[in-house]
Amino acid sequence: MSTSAIRNELDIDTEQVLHHIGYDSDGEPSARIESLVKEYADNVCHLIEPSYSYVIRDIKAVRGARVFIEGSVTFRSNVIARLLKQCQKVAVFVVTIGSRFGDVVRQLSEDGLMVQATVLDVIGSDAAETLANVVQDIIGKQAAAEGLGISQRFSPGYCDWRVSQQKMVFRAMNGDTAGVRLTDGCLMVPQKSISGIIGIGPRNEVESYNPCKTCKKRDCIGRR
Repeated sequence: MSTSAIRNELDIDTEQVLHHIGYDSDGEPSARIESLVKEYADNVCHLIEPSYSYVIRDIKAVRGARVFIEGSVTFRSNVIARLLKQCQKVAVFVVTIGSRFGDVVRQLSEDGLMVQATVLDVIGSDAAETLANVVQDIIGKQAAAEGLGISQRFSPGYCDWRVSQQKMVFRAMNGDTAGVRLTDGCLMVPQKSISGIIGIGPRNEVESYNPCKTCKKRDCIGRR
């Protein structure tokens, strides 16, 4: 998919942006905030430089909390192991909206324009999530062509899958990481990037897998 085609898919959900800023159904944003969110959402396309990459790897074995993936990759997580035990393959992906977006957010912050910086930062997060959804849809169509289904997305840092496992995600990509790199602390640069996996297997098994149903952590920001 071309960059321009991807940009057309990245419609910003202004209600979601307002929610993440802190406005819920019980609170109404001021006219200034509402106008600022709309203005930025309508005009940020020139700051977004979308890029993505994904690979589909065979699952070699699942033993306890360890999943052995084609290419000498090992994922360690009880939640991920339970998912991938039901799968034949796993899609490993990286998406980013580029570094320009973060540069502008930082400049706004340095100029003391904290409200503007906060709004733009949240919009960037929304754009990155939307891009990840676009890639998930692409992978889903590829799986469907083989009569298979896909799971939800999971990223290092979700549930019991440690952030340090980013190293394994990036190893699975074999160098094709859409221009995204890892710091020594396993953070991604550019910041508005998402990496993770999607299980591929029998529809009735992988599509219904949701660890949130049995998790007692009710305040988790990733709860589905």
